[in-house]
Amino acid sequence: MTADLSFPPGFRWGVSTSAYQIEGAVAEGGRGPSTWDTFCAEPGKVLNGETGAVACDHYHRYAEDVALMRELGIDTYRFSFSWPRIQPDGTGPGNAAGLDFYDRLIDTLLGAGISPAPTLYHWDTPQPLEDAGGWLSRDITERFADYASVLAARFADRVPMWITINEPMVLTLMGYSLGAHAPGKELMFDALPVAHHQLLAHGRAVQALRAGGGVNIGIASNHAPTWAASDSAEDVEAAGLYDNLINWLFADPVLLGKYPAGYEAAMPGPVEDDLKVISTPLDWFGINHYSPVSVGAATGQADTAATDGIPLPPGLPFEPRALEGYERTDFGWPIVPAAFGEILRTFKDRYGDRLPPIYITENGCAINDVPVDGVVDDQRRIAYLDGYLRSLRSAIDDGVDVRGYFQWSLMDNFEWAAGYSQRFGLVHVDFETLERTPKASYHWLHDVIAKNRE
Repeated sequence: MTADLSFPPGFRWGVSTSAYQIEGAVAEGGRGPSTWDTFCAEPGKVLNGETGAVACDHYHRYAEDVALMRELGIDTYRFSFSWPRIQPDGTGPGNAAGLDFYDRLIDTLLGAGISPAPTLYHWDTPQPLEDAGGWLSRDITERFADYASVLAARFADRVPMWITINEPMVLTLMGYSLGAHAPGKELMFDALPVAHHQLLAHGRAVQALRAGGGVNIGIASNHAPTWAASDSAEDVEAAGLYDNLINWLFADPVLLGKYPAGYEAAMPGPVEDDLKVISTPLDWFGINHYSPVSVGAATGQADTAATDGIPLPPGLPFEPRALEGYERTDFGWPIVPAAFGEILRTFKDRYGDRLPPIYITENGCAINDVPVDGVVDDQRRIAYLDGYLRSLRSAIDDGVDVRGYFQWSLMDNFEWAAGYSQRFGLVHVDFETLERTPKASYHWLHDVIAKNRE
């Protein structure tokens, strides 16, 4: 299945993780509380009451995990800094123990021939900042720029690739609009300032990183095609509204310096001035992609797979519909490889020469196979990866400038409100013993990478 799966010379291969999902050690090394610690402590918020308090214990087992990466053959590791581990209160100088942990991780990666590609923010806001208004407050953009400066001062000499913010759409929608993720607010469209403040924080962080010597900077934004549920005018209009809200509200300001029509007036602050900061030129643009969404006019029959099972409130002008005729992951997401190439071509067509090179900063699937006689034979994940990588290659052949692919995820981890029920990893983790077992998909991807290095 790998014989003809080839990519251009210099194409980068990596895996992705995030701090709260794998690190554990939430009370060690001076780390302060995060919004996810608080959210997990609220009854009924996370499946089975599970938390990231231990997760994969990467904080203590990072050397073992780097060895797994080295054996896999990747050249880049995308991880995230834990903001409350670096700045327990969200302000001030860096916490020495937290900085030391990432020193050890980065040096171990470099010693294994793996380039670190850290993300500054993957949803774990320091709780004191949330108490002060969180992403609804403009002040957090200043705090984020200061945080970026702390990281640049410590790590710019060894980090060749930086990512500012992960999936600002998801924090806005799931965290502040629907309340399904931390901090659990249900503000609906009143959550739009959260989108603006994340984008402004991104732009300020780009500037702060560059001022501190950081190079090769991008963002990791999630995108997927929105397909109208039918050709009716009502469904086409509803799909367009959803597409703007989910996709272009978060990409247009960064790449074009403007919001989709109708959104600018809803944003706080001196928006025109802010957009100049938000659109600070990037070295590359990161796309996280999983599944397309079918959308139609509201009928009260929404399929909630697009919101991870969270029901949408009444009164919306659109609703996700079930995509029939496709296999689904164990999380219920439709498997549609062609959609991967489609969204990449859409970016090329929409942004033209305003689009920098692209990296795929996340792509993967929840396949919940477990060891049988010590072997995790996850053939469905292999089929998924094969199909999506072929779709990616077809987009490259059509002229889309994609420089690398980072698979989500290295190992099974804490999957937010779904707890430990969904396994996205190439490596199986036994959450009782924390034993790591590379899956069949790990060995398959190893062979793909090796063949592309011949």
